[in-house]
Amino acid sequence: MSHQVLVLNLNYEPLNICSFRRALGLLFLDKATVLETNGEWVRSERIEMRMPSVVRLNYLVKRPRPELRISRRSILARDNFTCQYCGRQTSPLTIDHVIPRMNGGSHSWENLVCSCIQCNNSKGNRTPRQAGLTLIRQPRRPRFVPHISFSAFARAVRVDEWQQYLEPFAPRLDH
Repeated sequence: MSHQVLVLNLNYEPLNICSFRRALGLLFLDKATVLETNGEWVRSERIEMRMPSVVRLNYLVKRPRPELRISRRSILARDNFTCQYCGRQTSPLTIDHVIPRMNGGSHSWENLVCSCIQCNNSKGNRTPRQAGLTLIRQPRRPRFVPHISFSAFARAVRVDEWQQYLEPFAPRLDH
């Protein structure tokens, strides 16, 4: 029962991705309502229901805006696991400082990009212009900070059943 369920706040803001078991608890305690099912049936001696895919809480959870921290996983998710110099989605990918730190470049959202090993090695400790490379997209700090982790949100946007609930927030990801 490793099925994942999207949990929305009362105002339809994405709050969490939880297990089927946790979602079932929310439903039985009348703390949530099913908005979408994935078509599969759950049958036991006590219940028979379609497996929920999206649930909405029946009350508003007030949470402070989370702080979006820079991490390897977040940079890779922001750049869609794509080298920002050549466009390849090869593995393994590295994180590159556009302006090298030895040249005064910062460790910030605006200076970090996803890069394949070949491009990172050919760029070395030079700027993209000095190395003859151009960025596909200028790196930016994402404007939307989801309550769930940034990388989990970036993956969740691709789940068909969840798209209509997440896409209003996705344009603010700066993809």
